Amino acid sequence: MAVTMASCGSTLGVYTKLVAFEKQPVPKSAFFGSSFGSDPVKHLSNSSKPRLSYSLSTMIPKASATAIEDGSLQDSDVVPTPKVIIDQDSDPNATVVEVTFGDRLGALLDTMNALKNLGLNVVKANVCLDSSGKHNTFSITKASTGRKVEDPELLEAIRLTIISNLLEYHPESSAQLAMGEAFGVEAPTKKLDVDIATRVQVYDDSPDRSLLAVETADRPGLLVDLVKIVTDINVAVESGEFDTEGLLAKAKFHVSYNGKALIKPLQQVVTNSLRYFLRRPSTDESSF
Repeated sequence: MAVTMASCGSTLGVYTKLVAFEKQPVPKSAFFGSSFGSDPVKHLSNSSKPRLSYSLSTMIPKASATAIEDGSLQDSDVVPTPKVIIDQDSDPNATVVEVTFGDRLGALLDTMNALKNLGLNVVKANVCLDSSGKHNTFSITKASTGRKVEDPELLEAIRLTIISNLLEYHPESSAQLAMGEAFGVEAPTKKLDVDIATRVQVYDDSPDRSLLAVETADRPGLLVDLVKIVTDINVAVESGEFDTEGLLAKAKFHVSYNGKALIKPLQQVVTNSLRYFLRRPSTDESSF
């Protein structure tokens, strides 16, 4: 593993099990395109809502001296917004992950070890410094294949592993992260209205694919849900980026239908389906 440090102008053994309970699981090839031939425009995006739920079995290791910058927590009146970016576009051979938390992050060696426990290799690590702080970037591959991670469930496991370690080693981040309410020491005092926070747009990207942009309140299992909702209407998710920014999750996916960009009616179906599934549940419903 190569580790380098540079200045940059701009611009992670916690998770043990993530299981999506649904009649049909998310396709393993979901991030690399798979269309099924039926006409998705005829699919009713507001039909009976399936139950998308997750079983998380989490074991959080004890903090070690490598996890915190200079071996101690930094006290500050202003806690920066933690960011975790999972990038499937930058490197054709690896999944690139970036973690930012102001200047509070250390070498994150414990996080890299936790990723190895998921059957992953950290093949390269870079630390970039700029005015916003330290950006820790990892290039990750599956140990069994040497290739980038394609399975949405494993990508979500990577995300939860990093966030769980961040919450353990930097407990001051708990109130800044949506996950702090699920398994942090302090729940966020600010809560997002999911109806207001949710934005879905589809853009023309090229003749062969479209760009789907989603912004919504973060929660465990969200990445898997997004991919499943889209693939359930026979739209292929080829690649993309999933960002966790404090309480928000921001996703950008390249999507296609039968190897082509989405036509306007299909763009509307995708948009309506995601808005419907991501909205606040009613008193009669227990899932998004």
